[in-house]
Amino acid sequence: MKVCSFLPAATNMIYEMGLERYLNGVTFECPSDKPKVVRTHLEGRNLSSPEIETFVTESSNMGKSLYYVDMELLSEIAPDLVFTQDVCDVCQISTSVVQRAIGSLKKQPKVVPLIPRRLRDVYQNALTIATELGEEKIGLDYLASLQKRVHAITDKLREHQAEPKRVMIMEWLDPIYNCGHWIPDQISLAGGVDMLSNPAGYSVVTPWEKVRQYDPEVLVIAPCGFQVERSIQEIDQLTSKPGWSELTAVKNKAVYLADADYFTRPSTTLVDGIELLAALFNPQLFDIPETCMKKVVAISDTELSWV
Repeated sequence: MKVCSFLPAATNMIYEMGLERYLNGVTFECPSDKPKVVRTHLEGRNLSSPEIETFVTESSNMGKSLYYVDMELLSEIAPDLVFTQDVCDVCQISTSVVQRAIGSLKKQPKVVPLIPRRLRDVYQNALTIATELGEEKIGLDYLASLQKRVHAITDKLREHQAEPKRVMIMEWLDPIYNCGHWIPDQISLAGGVDMLSNPAGYSVVTPWEKVRQYDPEVLVIAPCGFQVERSIQEIDQLTSKPGWSELTAVKNKAVYLADADYFTRPSTTLVDGIELLAALFNPQLFDIPETCMKKVVAISDTELSWV
């Protein structure tokens, strides 16, 4: 069976489950050395957060997709199965664009859309992938190992009767976006609550004054698609805002930049994100996971230090 994964989350889960032998094509963003079938019009552009926001908005208003398929390469691969997504047209190529692209292929592959809204859906997606590849047992065993890691966190929080921390996770810096979909589930399991979040729904623009009024105890900044090094370039857009130094999170030295993949990518690496958040919310109970080392930065008085 020849498989193409048109979203990094599926690619990541395929590798995590040791099923990469089925994989023949991926996207430009996928953590893989397989042929890159899906590209984006944003490649090669060095744009700021506001410029990216404008580009995305204008493309949407004109009905243009940010992504396209290398049809010559796809025809050469001739996949039997293609994994797509139907959650966010901004983050990854959508199923509708893929369907139009494969319409001209001589052999029509089976298209399997993955539609995660909550964390439980992400788990189900992992099982769907394994099942479609004829490897259901591998999927079940993998999910059991993930759930064991999460239970270790929730059990310790209960054991120590840890009070939920008032937190905020930002999905974009300029303009500020709150977090949505499965991220509130991650926050809850890690011992926090984000009253500005939108569980199972899209993140939305959130006024700075609303953030100030909410006054989080812990603030985690993870702009979608950005790694820490990229976020550092624009952090002054946040630290220069009026009232920044008055936030409880700033006073507590509990402001962090983190790689977005731990939160915005609907993969089983979200469990790494839960473990990371647990350590940021309750450092007296949890250590930063080794997998997250050098991927988190603490902000203190506008100074940055690796966690």
